[in-house]
Amino acid sequence: MDQPAIPRRTVLKGGTAAGVTGLALMKLSGPAEAFPGHDDPGVVIPWLDQPAPIPPAATDVAGRLLVWESLNSRLIANDKFFTVKHYNLPKLSPATWRLDVSGLVARPRTLSLADLEALPRRTVEFTLECSGNSSSPFFIGGIGNAEWTGASLRQVLRHVQPARGAVDIVFWGVDRGVVTVRDNVGVTGGGVTGAVVPDATGSLDLTITEQFARSMSIEDAMSRDNLLCYQMNGTALPAEHGRPVRLIAPGWYGVANVKWLTRIQVLDTRYQGRFMARDYVSIREQRRGDDTTWTFTSVTHDRLKSAPAKVVRHGSRHSVMGAAWGAPVSRVEVQIDNGNWRAARLHRRLRAAGTSARCGYSWRFWTLDWGRPSPGEHTVRSRAFDEEGRVQPPPTDAYLASRRTFWENNGQITRRVLID
Repeated sequence: MDQPAIPRRTVLKGGTAAGVTGLALMKLSGPAEAFPGHDDPGVVIPWLDQPAPIPPAATDVAGRLLVWESLNSRLIANDKFFTVKHYNLPKLSPATWRLDVSGLVARPRTLSLADLEALPRRTVEFTLECSGNSSSPFFIGGIGNAEWTGASLRQVLRHVQPARGAVDIVFWGVDRGVVTVRDNVGVTGGGVTGAVVPDATGSLDLTITEQFARSMSIEDAMSRDNLLCYQMNGTALPAEHGRPVRLIAPGWYGVANVKWLTRIQVLDTRYQGRFMARDYVSIREQRRGDDTTWTFTSVTHDRLKSAPAKVVRHGSRHSVMGAAWGAPVSRVEVQIDNGNWRAARLHRRLRAAGTSARCGYSWRFWTLDWGRPSPGEHTVRSRAFDEEGRVQPPPTDAYLASRRTFWENNGQITRRVLID
């Protein structure tokens, strides 16, 4: 039975639920594991500004959030990788699973898991981030990095031959839930069923059961790195990550990487379902003279971002360690206590032994030698630069400040630490 969906707008805002009260320090003691590029693991000093507890209403939506101080490996293990689900948790049998590829195509096709596994295998290392990450008091660990293996989406699309007029590719997951759409009457088809219910004011609401679906242009879908993915870090996809097959679209926020994929539909128009046109839409306020106008854009590609992961003590010296992602990173700078920006050392991106994974979409680790900071409380902030010279913006950036939704927050992140 489908369970009613908890509105993610309520879940990710935080601060209004009883569970978002107080900050509990993590119990970090003793030596940490070595950060990539360091032989001496040192001792981790916990951040003072720990994330708030996950609100009770959100525990069935988000889980396994990254604990930044524990970051010690480029790849995040499957059982520690963050999870987000919007509706129910499907349980699909790999043996009976099928993928329908149809719509505006010359050669519709239905694929089994064995059919996909028979195609040339591709592996991409990709840092997957939820677009709501770092936009609420508890949701600062909605990110992870993994090796994703599967068949080329482009190869499958070329086989079915989208027609000349094809515009959009829709990816349908099997997860579904009940939602209410206001002021709509007689909606049918497109994966929804419903009944009209007048509210107390006399207006009409439509209650529907909607499948999760996201779309992208045919040009974006044809990217050589998009995968019909059936393995994560070398093993079969876990159920919570989309088993048996999910879309992996490197360079896109997590919502675009559709899990429990069962249908690919080629359309001659833009798809405008819930997760394209109503949810995961960034709303920004603009002033034009005395008038206020609003822009609405669907969440799509990752944005350049970095975060301090941890402060580590090595004897009497300290290091700040962190990660940067979202674009080809050229350098990272760190600011201590609003002082001058200092260049961090950017670690080389290395492939895992025995793999040919493309890793241009994975995070880059960085380290700043802090030296011997004075005792007391300090602030630590980082900013990343990409290869085009763009810089991760401060939270006061006009573009970020104009947001009235919490999606796509790539502002500079500041953490607080106490040095003994």
